[in-house]
Amino acid sequence: MSLKWLVLIAGLIVLPLVGTASWTPSWAQSAQPAKPHRPMVRRARPYIVITPGQLLYRRCVEHLQLQYRPSGPVLYPLTYCWWVRG
Repeated sequence: MSLKWLVLIAGLIVLPLVGTASWTPSWAQSAQPAKPHRPMVRRARPYIVITPGQLLYRRCVEHLQLQYRPSGPVLYPLTYCWWVRG
């Protein structure tokens, strides 16, 4: 057998083996698989409820204050509250 035939037979044997091996770049082997996108869950904001008991109650005072703005004077409502023993 000549050298050409040996190279041809070796190529025909190796060719299917090379075709079945999958080639991946080195950066793709170490990369993490992409996670599926999860929809954003809306959660209610926590709030604080104060229940001081029967001995305390809240007293508030409201009034209007004149504030000077670039557009002109504006009446602005103000509220002050505090706890009172009752």
